[in-house]
Amino acid sequence: MAGPAEQLCLLTPNRRLALTLQREFGERQITRGAGLWDTPDILPLSGFIQRAADDARYIGAALLPLVLAAEQSRTIWESLVRDSETGASLLAGAEAASLAHEAWQLTVTWRLRDRLRGALLNEDAKAFLDWAPRYERELRRNGQIDAVEVADHVRRLITERSIPIPRQATVYGFDSFTPQQAEFLDGLRQAGCEVSLAGPADAAATVTRAPCADAEYELRAAAGWARARLEAGCRHIGIVVPDIAARRAAIVRVFSATMAPDYALPDAAPGVPPFNLSLGEPLTAYALVNAALALLQLAGRTIEYERASRILRSPFIAGAESERTARAVLDIRLRQHAEPVITLDALCGMLGGACPQLSRVLTRLSQFRKDRLFGAQAPSAWARAISDALALTGFPGERTLDSFEYQALKRWHDVVAAFATLDRVVPKMGYAGALSRLRRLADDTLFQPESPDVPIQILGVLETSGLTFDALWVMGLDDEHWPPAYRPNPFLPLAVQRAAGLPQSSAGQVLDTAQRMTRRWRAAASEVVLSHALREEDRELQPSPLIATVPERQPDAADFADFGTAIHAVHAVETVAGDAGPAVAGAAATRGGSALLRDQAACPFRAFACHRLHAQAPEAPHPGLDALERGTLVHRVLAGVWMKLRDSVTLSATTDDSLDALLAEAADAAIAGIRRDRPTVLSGRFAEIEKLRLIALARACLDGDRRRDPFAVIAIEDHRSLAIGPLTLNARLDRVDQTADGRRIIIDYKTGDAKAVSMLGERPDEPQLPLYLVSAEPGAAAVAFARVRAGDQGYVGLARDGDLLPGVKAFAESRQRDHHAGWTELLADWRRELERLATQFATGLADVDPKRPPHTCQYCDLGPFCRIRERSGEVLEDAEGA
Repeated sequence: MAGPAEQLCLLTPNRRLALTLQREFGERQITRGAGLWDTPDILPLSGFIQRAADDARYIGAALLPLVLAAEQSRTIWESLVRDSETGASLLAGAEAASLAHEAWQLTVTWRLRDRLRGALLNEDAKAFLDWAPRYERELRRNGQIDAVEVADHVRRLITERSIPIPRQATVYGFDSFTPQQAEFLDGLRQAGCEVSLAGPADAAATVTRAPCADAEYELRAAAGWARARLEAGCRHIGIVVPDIAARRAAIVRVFSATMAPDYALPDAAPGVPPFNLSLGEPLTAYALVNAALALLQLAGRTIEYERASRILRSPFIAGAESERTARAVLDIRLRQHAEPVITLDALCGMLGGACPQLSRVLTRLSQFRKDRLFGAQAPSAWARAISDALALTGFPGERTLDSFEYQALKRWHDVVAAFATLDRVVPKMGYAGALSRLRRLADDTLFQPESPDVPIQILGVLETSGLTFDALWVMGLDDEHWPPAYRPNPFLPLAVQRAAGLPQSSAGQVLDTAQRMTRRWRAAASEVVLSHALREEDRELQPSPLIATVPERQPDAADFADFGTAIHAVHAVETVAGDAGPAVAGAAATRGGSALLRDQAACPFRAFACHRLHAQAPEAPHPGLDALERGTLVHRVLAGVWMKLRDSVTLSATTDDSLDALLAEAADAAIAGIRRDRPTVLSGRFAEIEKLRLIALARACLDGDRRRDPFAVIAIEDHRSLAIGPLTLNARLDRVDQTADGRRIIIDYKTGDAKAVSMLGERPDEPQLPLYLVSAEPGAAAVAFARVRAGDQGYVGLARDGDLLPGVKAFAESRQRDHHAGWTELLADWRRELERLATQFATGLADVDPKRPPHTCQYCDLGPFCRIRERSGEVLEDAEGA
């Protein structure tokens, strides 16, 4: 193989075109029957410059200054902006530094220094002209250059003939050149290299315009068309998506479903899809790297429990396979008591003995944190500590990584190594700062796993330079998005950018670029489809003026069914009645209490799933106290007080000071009970505030009871076994009062909304008080909710007599008398309805039949289980969107 100085070199605008030309060259050699051939020297112009720079270093290190990596340059800019008078007031300093660095690079590549002298400057441009000289002085002082300056240094070495160059260089597929690129090519010519320009020949294309209902339909149409062309024998199919970064997830979903409808099934055989996206994802989007960053965050000060939960269930730490089930169960248990934000030591203390390998891993990490992750260190020292910490956890796990995971791991190691090079530009830093920089570096690293050559290439606008296809579809060409809006750099004067002809400096420049690209697309394949959406949300769209004259025709493409439709098309559908499960066996008490009948009334499937199958969504740790915990505290305080008082006579005889002391004692006991499960949730000032709230609520409730006729509290938090129909339920009555003449009142405390009507009718929303009455206290004369809310105290219920509770009328005087002849008839109706619900549950009735959709389903976790949205999606969606 001849050396570079004796070769023909082909230079392209991007790596994708270089690889495509190399592949096509190989295919031509195979077609000619060649068994062996010299590898052609085809590479992007940036790669050629980098190779020349490497040659300079090999020949003599003094020929080329040290080139800063992108993260090193950005770090210097962030420091300059942060430490400047202007930058100190910026809210988004990192973003400003990134844009300022971009402006400096544009200044170099477009030769703007002379134009900036004497230009009219706004505040942003003045700030930039303050920062830019500082950046340059920093580089020169340390013998460094920015990556964008490498081309100019290499050009100087080439013109001095200090490094070898090829005899000929063909520049292929460029639409335009920056002044820096043009000067570099002139330098090659001056050094004796024969430089020529070339590009692909225009294809005799059939070009059509395809209007589509909306962007989603457009994407599906392009995917179906691509599959049809693939099945017709096309080997090189292009799909151009101008907003490919924003639509990446949708593109992968639609093209995967079109090319392999079963791709998302759990048992689907893994395979290489026939399409490839030109744009990668941030490295942090890959599970392996995300797990590494989560482990490192856990070793810091605090971490959100949801993120820690993913660590517990991650396959990328030691013992993940052998303890997989135990760790999932552990996560469910921890969610019941964990705080939203936890520490590594707190997590270690919560583990218990369920997962010994996990416990050992996290204990070792905790000790490592104390030994190695405190104090300020250089980035290279942090890189070693980070690698050691991950190794200590068994990262990347005990199972064999697949190809994509292995490539992601290798790229992660590259990122950690790049982070270590920050020694050159930043002083020592703490662990939190080091982890923040490392996370940002990984997030800025776009990663695309390598895959075999595939026939369908999905590209952004800029990746199409010089490429040709058998068939090409370009989407998104409506009048709002093509030509795109121009985006000048805010740190350079607009007049300077426009005078220099920067592509994003004006609508005219953007239009010129769009026209050039559109012409190229129309000649890039024998079949070209230019599509556009007709509607976006509530706006009507028109085709871009650049394609408005193209003949309209829907492309020939089969309508490929999705997986569900395909199954129904080739198999007979068998309908199986699934509205009943097995009957309840035996006569033992059924768990669930009154909640079982409440769920049965709301939806039979909910009762079956929750109380027979024990299906429930994992709890989400929440800050402070939720409504259930606040209600529990109120219940405990009132129960504790009445345990001491026992009757209204004692209540009336108790002085205010004594009652306050009794309430304080009961509030302290209630708070202590919550603290046993959640030690950090009620502490310090927050505990004092909650105690005062509880005392005030309970005191208002007791003041109301002082105004009642004499009564005794004969049951408090009383556990009962309740027989109703074929079921025996375990329940707990909040309170049962008895008047002086022996009439009993069943009371249930409510800190939320309470209405008497919720106990009535078929499928009552609140069946617990009727259940307690007919099964536990059949002789009771009233059932009532005791409202315990700030500013809303009192009783709401139903009573046989009007002198039992303040504000509760006799049943004969209430509005419910029109539906029930009397109190006895009401009790009989309650018993019949409750027995009917109990019988339904006992016989296994499990209809998906919400009482009031979508209201009944609004806070239900079982939607993916019962598939209510698939059954009646239109009704639910309409109601939710109303």
